Amino acid sequence: MRLEGKVAVITGGGNGLGRATACRFAREGAKVVVADIVDDLGQETVQLVTEEGGAASFVHCDAVSTSDNHAMAAHALDTYGAIDVLVTAAGVSHAGYKSGDQEASVKWFAKRVDYFENPANELLDLDLDDFRQVMAINLDGTLLAAQACVPAMIESGSGGAIVTIASIAAKHPDAGPIPYVCSKSAVWMLTKKLARVLGRSGIRVNAIGPGFIDTHMTKMIDLIPEERLTQFYANIPMGRKGVPDEIANTALFLASDEASYFTGEILHPDGGFFTE
Repeated sequence: MRLEGKVAVITGGGNGLGRATACRFAREGAKVVVADIVDDLGQETVQLVTEEGGAASFVHCDAVSTSDNHAMAAHALDTYGAIDVLVTAAGVSHAGYKSGDQEASVKWFAKRVDYFENPANELLDLDLDDFRQVMAINLDGTLLAAQACVPAMIESGSGGAIVTIASIAAKHPDAGPIPYVCSKSAVWMLTKKLARVLGRSGIRVNAIGPGFIDTHMTKMIDLIPEERLTQFYANIPMGRKGVPDEIANTALFLASDEASYFTGEILHPDGGFFTE
C-alpha cells in the first residue's frame, strides 16, 4: 500500500504503459484518474481497476488540448479532492498513431524497413506536419498535463510527484524515427527543468526511459527481417522486450516515498540496452 491515500492522474491510461501503471497504482492504494483520448479503452482500464477492488474514474482528454488537461485536473479534484501524483504516459511513435490500430502501424513500419538500406530517405521523406504532430503529443502533452496538475499540488502544501515517460530514444538516436527521438529527448530535458523549478514546492519530477516494451506500439518490431531481428535482440543483453508491468513498477517507485530524494533523474528499464 505504498500509495495509500494518494490520488494519481495518468494520461494515456487507456492502454499499454498507462493502463499497467493505473492498475499497479490502484493495487498500492491509490485512487486513479484514467485520462485518455480513446474513451472505450479508458473505460476498460477503469473496469479492470474496479474489478480488483480499486478506485478509478475516467475522463476524456486530448493530450494537446489545454482545456482538456485543465478539465482532467478539475475532474480529479472534484472526484477525489486532490492530486498527488501525475504520470504522463500519453504518447505516440509516429504521426497518425492510434492505440490498437495495427494495420496503420504495419504500413508505417514497412516504410521504415526501407530506411535500413537508404537511411538518408528518413530525412528526405519527413513531413513537417507529421514531425509537429509527434512533438505536440509527446512534448506539449507532457507540459500541458503538468501545467494543469501542478497548481493543486502546490496548493495542498504537501507537494507531489510527477513521472514523465521518455524513452531510451531520449539518449540514443537509433532508438526511433526522427520525430520520436526529438520529442523524447525534449521530454527528458523538460523533466530536468521542471525538477529545478518545482523542487522548492516539494514536487519531485522524474522520468522513465523505457527500452523496447511489448505494447501495441512495438508489435511491428517483429516484422523486421529475420537477420535484422536477430541483431536487434543481440543489442539487448537480456535478449527480450520488456513488459508493461516492469515500467509500472518503476513508476510506482518514483511516485512513492521510497524515491523521496529522487528528482530530475531518468531510470532506464531497458534490459541492459545502455550497457553497449
